[in-house]
Amino acid sequence: MKRFAGLGATVLFAVTLFLLSGCTPRWLVRKVADSHAGCLYDVQTSEKLVALTIDDGPDRRTTPAILKVLAQHNASATFFLISSRVSGNDTLVARLLREGHEIGNHFSHAEASSRLTHAEFTRSLHEADSVLKGFANVRWVRPGSGWYNARMLRVFDANGYDCALGSVYAFDPQLPFPGHTSRVVLRGAYPGAIVILHDFGYKGRNTVKVLKLILPELQRRGYRIVTLSRLAESDTSTAATK
Repeated sequence: MKRFAGLGATVLFAVTLFLLSGCTPRWLVRKVADSHAGCLYDVQTSEKLVALTIDDGPDRRTTPAILKVLAQHNASATFFLISSRVSGNDTLVARLLREGHEIGNHFSHAEASSRLTHAEFTRSLHEADSVLKGFANVRWVRPGSGWYNARMLRVFDANGYDCALGSVYAFDPQLPFPGHTSRVVLRGAYPGAIVILHDFGYKGRNTVKVLKLILPELQRRGYRIVTLSRLAESDTSTAATK
């Protein structure tokens, strides 16, 4: 509980700064990463790379539109999929892998992981794992709603997963305004940043519009938009990121 309390206070501070400045300061991202070790928030790199992560899909209506925009800009992403949404979308998941993207585990249902009992948490992780590994080896996991504790991290580690959160987050599910989301991403981007966007329903429609705005500008600034695994390969830090 103390870990959750400490993380909660830090996140509340981050949200306050976000509302005041429009983005979370990089120094605060590093403070959170250093004080709440166990999940990847960003990467120290000399390359102008930004990892794009997209949560909550797949969606047969919005995911193809997202893939189209990514292809137009030669950009890659890590899709954190909810496994209960994969059924009937098998060809879509296969397509995004074929087009150079990667998939991550976002559990079996859209719910806050921290509210689950240990048994429910483990069962949801394993259920998603069994579905997703039918398509590819899955390295990354992202807890629902972004909360985690030491117990959850031990389960991730025991199942061969690396936990990933992010450093650039516009609260797009709560504030689904393309202009706002785009401003936050462009203001917060830096080499090694991890951007969090969302798919599924209105969130996916918002992300399509956001990508059309941010991808050309990020590339104009010299950034390459890559998967989490590609970004992790560029890590130049001597300290552990986990």
